Amino acid sequence: MSRAEQPSRRTVLAAAVVAAVAGSAGPATAAASPAADEGPSDRERTPARQVDYRAWTTFRDWRRGSAEGARAVAGARPGVVIGAPAGTADYTDPHTGTTAAWEYATWTSPVHRLAVPSTEVIASWNAHTPSGTWLQVELKGSYSDGTDTPWYVMGRWAAGDQDIKRTSVDDQGDGKSSVWTDTFAVDDASTGLRLVSYRLRLTLYRRPGTRTTPTVWRLGAMGSDIPDRFTVPASAPGLAQELSVPRYSQEIHKGQYPEYDNGGEAWCSPTSSQMIIEYWGGRLTAEQLAWVDPSYADPQVCHAARYTYDHQYAGCGNWPFNAAYAATFKGLQGVVTRLGSLTDLETLIAAGIPAITSQSFLEEELTGAGYGTSGHLMTVIGFTADGDVIANDPASDDNEAVRRVYRRREWENIWLRTKRYNASGKVVSGTGGVCYLYFPAHPSPRQRKALAAVGVL
Repeated sequence: MSRAEQPSRRTVLAAAVVAAVAGSAGPATAAASPAADEGPSDRERTPARQVDYRAWTTFRDWRRGSAEGARAVAGARPGVVIGAPAGTADYTDPHTGTTAAWEYATWTSPVHRLAVPSTEVIASWNAHTPSGTWLQVELKGSYSDGTDTPWYVMGRWAAGDQDIKRTSVDDQGDGKSSVWTDTFAVDDASTGLRLVSYRLRLTLYRRPGTRTTPTVWRLGAMGSDIPDRFTVPASAPGLAQELSVPRYSQEIHKGQYPEYDNGGEAWCSPTSSQMIIEYWGGRLTAEQLAWVDPSYADPQVCHAARYTYDHQYAGCGNWPFNAAYAATFKGLQGVVTRLGSLTDLETLIAAGIPAITSQSFLEEELTGAGYGTSGHLMTVIGFTADGDVIANDPASDDNEAVRRVYRRREWENIWLRTKRYNASGKVVSGTGGVCYLYFPAHPSPRQRKALAAVGVL
């Protein structure tokens, strides 16, 4: 329950403010406009889905982008790094007040033409940022009316927190769209305005005079146009299977580390992330956990909270930051996307891939939960013979109580709807099928097939 209803935290400001904020962290000029992205994966897309996820991950992908000081590197996990820096820029960290100079290089993707003209776009990335380095991800799009967005900052990120404070950027908008923490959104979808294409820009930073560099292995974004809906069609059960996923309670951490949002109900996202990371074999060393109070149980959950914390959002529920944290573990990658049905989740579970889902509901809307929430993350680990959802729900009193079984029809509705009534009877938003997917850097053929079936490669 770390991700509360965001409109109270988000406002639309003038593009001039956006330009000023973005300019403080990077080069003043954009890279040359690259060619349109016309790879086979795009030609094969069909607009029947309401979601279009595109990622750049291969050596060919990185070579096709436009680089200023960055270069593509091959290998088992191709990526992009700083080659010869394009210049030096000052960055004033808004959370420490410290100004420092950084060498930088940029990589800009080709234009990606959305198969689904979108009302929302969420970027995500996987990277290694050794000490003395960090990165910024930006998005620039074209609207259906022929105009363009400014360059929006989608995140300033480092795996650690010693060089900069990991942060989203508030107060970005152009009168047509806004960035709400981690999500680009058209301000008024009822006008018919949509984002029809976009580019992503990476800026890689390192301390001047050093040779170290960030390495980015995956950069992508999910565009979607989910219709307003209070209910969704019922799906037919198709799988009875349960994955063996570790169980961690967020509630046993209540009151821990106020500087990382105080544990308890605020830590559903990092707790869910840590469960899935450990399912895939990700482990933290005693040295990594040495900073945690030794009296605290499950110190790895405290660690996940610290290293997913967004200093602007003041919480651990930034979706891309959680996916990026997962990818800091060897052999893992993570994405943020939307799924269209419980059938999609069944496809993933059948291939051994659990999912972290975001939902909001009143207590009476989810039998057995025992709580209501304006935003909560839990992990889906399987389905019963009757098709009900088996979830590791971190909003539990202890680890033993984490495994829950929720009624299929109730669960799919609270997850997939985009509109709902809150306790005051006011119409508020739902998440529309948002999920995090963490999976091996080199998926098995069966896993690749399942990921492709849900639009993620």
